[in-house]
Amino acid sequence: MASSAHALAEATPASRDKYVDLLRVASLGTVVLGHWLMAAVSVRGDERAEVGNLLAVEPRLQLLTWALQVMPVFFFVGGFSHALSYRSLRRKAGEAGENGENGEHEENGGAALYSVFLRARLQRLLRPTVVFIGVWGALALALQLAGREGGLLDVSLRLVAQPLWFIGIYLAMVAFTPPLLRLHERYGWGAFGGLAAVAGLVDVLRFGFGVPYVEFLNFAFVWLAVHQLGFLRADGKLRRPYLLAGAGLAGAVLLVAYGPYPLSMVGMPGEKISNMAPPTFALLCHGLWLVGGVEALRGPAQRWLHRPRVWRAVVAANGVSMTAFLWHLTAMLGVYGALLALGVRLPEPATGVWWAQVPVRVVVAGVVTALLVTVFRRFEQPSAVVLGESGVSPAGARPAAALGVTLCLFGVLGLSMVGFGGLLEGRTAVLVAVRVTAPVAVAMTLAGWLLVERAGRGRPVAA
Repeated sequence: MASSAHALAEATPASRDKYVDLLRVASLGTVVLGHWLMAAVSVRGDERAEVGNLLAVEPRLQLLTWALQVMPVFFFVGGFSHALSYRSLRRKAGEAGENGENGEHEENGGAALYSVFLRARLQRLLRPTVVFIGVWGALALALQLAGREGGLLDVSLRLVAQPLWFIGIYLAMVAFTPPLLRLHERYGWGAFGGLAAVAGLVDVLRFGFGVPYVEFLNFAFVWLAVHQLGFLRADGKLRRPYLLAGAGLAGAVLLVAYGPYPLSMVGMPGEKISNMAPPTFALLCHGLWLVGGVEALRGPAQRWLHRPRVWRAVVAANGVSMTAFLWHLTAMLGVYGALLALGVRLPEPATGVWWAQVPVRVVVAGVVTALLVTVFRRFEQPSAVVLGESGVSPAGARPAAALGVTLCLFGVLGLSMVGFGGLLEGRTAVLVAVRVTAPVAVAMTLAGWLLVERAGRGRPVAA
């Protein structure tokens, strides 16, 4: 991997925005580190292990989430990358139509553009995700058939699937990129303003009028508004980052101080209202402050990225970032499981001894994650995508791709809620207002992935 990263770093075109790659790696890395730090594993009097949240044990630390809840940065970077990718494919399709192909081919190429875009953007996301689901699903089934259950194992089967919510939201962002990019190209800041206004209206209906289920709409409007900021960044329209950061920070402070919103920008166990699930307008303001803040740091960061060693490290990390994200909780829980199996007594969370052990646990979890990345990283490598005829008829490519990404979206979101436990009993969880089981969620994910792969698999077209 080192030699490959070195070659990719050397081949980087001068026009590439290296800072975006750094933000992608840094945001996922911050999430991983945050999960490792927040896990408060303890052993109860009946010798059963349980996993709590450090922020619940030490509520004063919840203020740190205003700097460490960086998922908005990743979605912002996604908007930037999706805009460039879709425009590149659209430009190639236009060039193909101008270079001698007949009208029928031009029409077919346009019909397949959406499906090719989906496959191109989702390869590095869905392939490692499907492998992760397959491995954990098989392991969970084997453990259940062997009668192994209880304690940390049951908690692990639930917790390792929780980060999949991020995959589901990202799938929706990719799927909505073409229409929302057209809105951006027509209205600019107005498109973002419209999404933000609707997100605020959803909270008014939720908290002011008690409208049931309306809050779930903000899974779309809040995150798509942050995603829309990436389009603005791609067009160079985020010219006043300090103003954006200041407005977002002021809005978040006022909403938390005088509104119904909690202090923590991540979900807390047992709380009636979460800023994350579903997202709130306060979280959108938090996203504005983070996006403005990282944009304000762009200048010095770009100068730092000119150093060859730094850029090679970013390239190497970027090539395995999704694999590391998927498996980091597996690594952390594996470390705790090994400690319990060896009879090591775990200190009470947030005590002096617990804090003294944090660096050791983080380093060991990092080593285990690196080993898992070594095993599974090859599934994150995308294959070449050819803009040409789809694997299905042009008329069916777009609906097949749309159906595929929809199935994947609901499959991974459902699995993030129900986890891998109770596969044979049909354990359920409620996704919005629909009950889902793990087997159904897995089947939906696999079927959706196959549809996206088939609909977007291009093959060269004869000149």
